[in-house]
Amino acid sequence: MSILGRVAPRSPTPANQVGIEENLASRRSPPTPLVTAVVLNWCDAAATTACVTSLQESDYPRLSILIVDNGSPDGSGEELHARFPDVGFLQTGENLGYTGGNNRGIWKALDEGSDYVLVLNHDTLVEPDVVSTLVESGEASPGAAAIAPTVVRMDDPDQIWYGGGAFDPTRGLGIHWNGNGKLPGSSEPQEVTFFSGCSVLLRAQALREVGAFAEGYFLYIEDAELSIRLVQAGWTILHDPRAHVRHRAPPRGEEPRPEQIRYRDRNRRRLVREHLGLGQRVRFSAWFYPTRVIHLIRYLGRGDIPRAEAILKGLMER
Repeated sequence: MSILGRVAPRSPTPANQVGIEENLASRRSPPTPLVTAVVLNWCDAAATTACVTSLQESDYPRLSILIVDNGSPDGSGEELHARFPDVGFLQTGENLGYTGGNNRGIWKALDEGSDYVLVLNHDTLVEPDVVSTLVESGEASPGAAAIAPTVVRMDDPDQIWYGGGAFDPTRGLGIHWNGNGKLPGSSEPQEVTFFSGCSVLLRAQALREVGAFAEGYFLYIEDAELSIRLVQAGWTILHDPRAHVRHRAPPRGEEPRPEQIRYRDRNRRRLVREHLGLGQRVRFSAWFYPTRVIHLIRYLGRGDIPRAEAILKGLMER
């Protein structure tokens, strides 16, 4: 036997052993996904500050925050940039609406390699485990393009504002489930057909395939429109009731603002025209136009000219 044959193999040094183990561990465990939270500001530095601060307290290890200022004329964008020097900042230079402003943040996040984008209203607060919980659901369901948390009222966290939802073709909008219901106990994620744009985790792969928000909508109904496109493309939408986000929602029973009436009605007509079949369009028209006339008469009867004008604009604008 040769001398080489009698030599025992050399044991790795502790440093070598650590390197080998780390290499094996990295092969066994996929990397933690990178998440970018996009927070769109327009003239509300106080609420945006509170939202960003809550995100900074997140327990998720790979969370990047991006403040997008939608051309705020009050200087709140510059104020936020100075207050959070270590947080990403993007200035659009003009008001691009909910759709355009968020899209600028979404595309920047994707360009920088994010695996998920968390779209978050500036008037929300997130619990520390929200991002990690939503990502956990997304990683467990690779076919899910959007994972939405339960959204509760800021002034009454036991009351649900969004607890899952479904698109209603007759009304041309997304319906919130449990809008007035009490907060239930934790349960498993469930498939839904509509997410609220107030707070949603979007998968980068789905955004690259389907696109982000339709910018012509400007604001309102854009979340229902994107929900439809994602489902039509074969993706699913999940609601995860374990994740809770607090939202400064309008008081119950409050009349919609004129701009809300105008854009919501205009965009419902557009969504129905672009995405629904003939039978669904007929049913929508049979419900939509008579109810708009009723609202118009009601507003005129009490002398509410701004809302009456908003009804007419929502009926006629393209």
